[in-house]
Amino acid sequence: MKHLTDEEIMLQIANGKLELLSILFNRYHVRIYNYFNKMVQNKMVSEDLTQDVFLKVIKYKASYKKGNFTAWIYTIARNIFSTHYQKIKKERSNIINDDKLEANETLVSESKQEELDHLQKALLKLSNSDRELIVMHRFQEIKYEQIAQIVGSNENAVKVKVHRALKKLKEIYFQTAI
Repeated sequence: MKHLTDEEIMLQIANGKLELLSILFNRYHVRIYNYFNKMVQNKMVSEDLTQDVFLKVIKYKASYKKGNFTAWIYTIARNIFSTHYQKIKKERSNIINDDKLEANETLVSESKQEELDHLQKALLKLSNSDRELIVMHRFQEIKYEQIAQIVGSNENAVKVKVHRALKKLKEIYFQTAI
């Protein structure tokens, strides 16, 4: 079963073979978790949101049509993030904390870690939409075409927005010293 494409597996899940969801979970849960962790900078929240994505995949499995699975699951993730952000905004809670290190980043040298922390802080100063585009394109390595499907835009517009977001990130990054 592992030789099947994501789309073929999802179609079988939509037809009732829920046991195949573990294959998609294994392929996507780290990527989805990292997407959320870059957006909210909180490991616990990221784990919960990742779990919500796969619950939604099960809940809305019948709505999946032969489209690109990556775009479909990231659309779900994006909607869950939006709902989470609105909820947090209403509660006037701070969604950002200082616990930004991932387990594999602990081996990074101290100076590299300072640079990473500085980059994370600069990333958090961007608007949600700009940060989301950079996270999807640079950290998740999602292609422009798929991002366009996820955000409901066209590929060229996404390229321009990513370019502008990176320019803003660069300005913010170099405005403040490490």
